[in-house]
Amino acid sequence: MTRVSEQTAPITPPARSRRGALRIDEVSKIYDPDGAAVSAVDRCSLRVEAGEICMIVGPSGCGKTTLLQAIAGFHPISSGTITLDDEVLCSTDKPLAKPGSDRVVVFQNGALFPWKTNLENVAFGPLVQGTLTKRAALEKARGMMAGAGLTEVEHNYPSEVSSGTRRRVEIVRALMNDPKVLLMDEPYRALDALTRRVMHGALLELYYRQPVTMFFITHDLEEAVYLGHKIIVMTTRPCRPKQTIPVTLEHPRTPEVVTSARFLALLRETRAAVDEEALKAFQDGEKEG
Repeated sequence: MTRVSEQTAPITPPARSRRGALRIDEVSKIYDPDGAAVSAVDRCSLRVEAGEICMIVGPSGCGKTTLLQAIAGFHPISSGTITLDDEVLCSTDKPLAKPGSDRVVVFQNGALFPWKTNLENVAFGPLVQGTLTKRAALEKARGMMAGAGLTEVEHNYPSEVSSGTRRRVEIVRALMNDPKVLLMDEPYRALDALTRRVMHGALLELYYRQPVTMFFITHDLEEAVYLGHKIIVMTTRPCRPKQTIPVTLEHPRTPEVVTSARFLALLRETRAAVDEEALKAFQDGEKEG
C-alpha cells in the first residue's frame, strides 16, 4: 500500500516569505554532561523552508521543547549547528544562540503584561527595541489588531478578554516585530476544543496576511494536519526526526477539509508514527523502573 508521505501531490500555499529558512544539522543536547549525562537531543537534522508552517510532534518529554529553546537562544547546544537564512545561530564552537527579534517565541502559558492594555502589549516590542517611535508603534499596532479583528479589545486588559482572544493578541504582538520565525510551543494546549478550532482559523488568516516561518510544537495531531505544510514526527528521547510527512492539502484551508479522505489518511499516518514512539517511551519507562 502506498504511504501518504510518499505521494507527491503539489502544495499550493499563499505566497510564502523568502525569509526564515531554518537548518538544524547534527544537533545534540546533553544535560549535566559531567554527571548524569541525560541526552535530550541526539544528532538531530531537519530543514524548515522559508515561509513554511512546520509542525513538530512526538511523545511527551522527547526533547521537542529543548530543540525549540536552543533555536530561540534560551540554552546552549552540546554539538552541531543551527542556521537561519545561512547565518549561524549556534554551533559546537558557539553553543548558545543570541536571542533576537528574528525569532519570537509564543509560549504555552500567556506572556502578556497584565498591567498593560492589549494595544500597549502589541506595541511593546518595537518600542523597547527602539525601532519605532511611540506614535508609529501604536499606529502599526492598531492596524495589525484591526486586521486580526481585535479593534474592540484594544483598550481592554488581558484579564478582561477570553483566553482565545489573549492568544490572538500574543500572536499579533509577535508579528509586530516582523520576525523571520515564530517558535510556537503548544500555544493552544490550554484551550478547549471549540476555541482551538476558532484559533486555527485565526492563525491561518494572520499567516495569509503576513506569511512567516513557523516551528510549531503540538500534541494535537488534528491541529498538526490542519495547519501544517509538513509534519515532522520525533522519536522518543533522545529527540531526532523519525518521519517527515508532507501535508498534501491545498491552502487556504477551510474547516471542511477535516472530513476529507486526504485529511483523514494524513491523520492516520501521523497517529501511527507517533503512537509507535509513545509505545517505545512507555516500554523504556517500564524498563527503567
